Amino acid sequence: MEHKKSTEHKGLLQTDELYKYILQTIVYPREPEPLKELRDLTASHPRAVMGTAPDAGQMIAFLLKIIGPKKTIEVGVFTGYSLLLTALSIPEDGKIVAIDMNRESYEIGRPIIQKAGVEHKVDFIESLALPALDNLLKNPENEGSFDFAFVDADKSNYINYHERIMKLLKINGIVVYDNTLWLGTVAEPEDSVLEEFKEGRINTIRFNKALAADPRIDVVMAPLGDGITICRRLY
Repeated sequence: MEHKKSTEHKGLLQTDELYKYILQTIVYPREPEPLKELRDLTASHPRAVMGTAPDAGQMIAFLLKIIGPKKTIEVGVFTGYSLLLTALSIPEDGKIVAIDMNRESYEIGRPIIQKAGVEHKVDFIESLALPALDNLLKNPENEGSFDFAFVDADKSNYINYHERIMKLLKINGIVVYDNTLWLGTVAEPEDSVLEEFKEGRINTIRFNKALAADPRIDVVMAPLGDGITICRRLY
């Protein structure tokens, strides 16, 4: 029996059939209707690949419901799939500081976020992430006050985001980084990787090594979507 792996999805499983089985058996039947609507809307976007993979999103929502965070950060919003799943998963009085340099993409998904009745949880900041995070740190009350963070932005700055988020998170706070397996290229020889993926591959490999050596965190990498890495701040 021949199995095939395509580039049509971000899943890292070796066959499309197995990835589709997971989506159709567990992910899609449990996906809230607003998330399905936003995912379908984003599918026609020319940069739709930037959206959070639904299987990774399900894991993030699962984590959120366990820890019940009331103060969260999102770095990189795009059309808002991960933002919406966070807003749906956190308590009614929870808040999300959502940072993205492109408000236009956020506005695509905003009507669905409004219709879902969770926009009041979102504080959208149109900005590059590093200055926005630095501005948060200027307020001493923000340091060590966030329960959860999700990062899905430019990979070259992941390590810089990490340093700031370590200051913003509470002890035992959780941060999730997306795309930490970079389409599987982290395990491929450099000369076999397409030019367009090489810089991201190098940055991702460096970041993964830095997390593995960071004594401030517990860390686990999960092969969901394009790879997610979950860190818990220890001190």
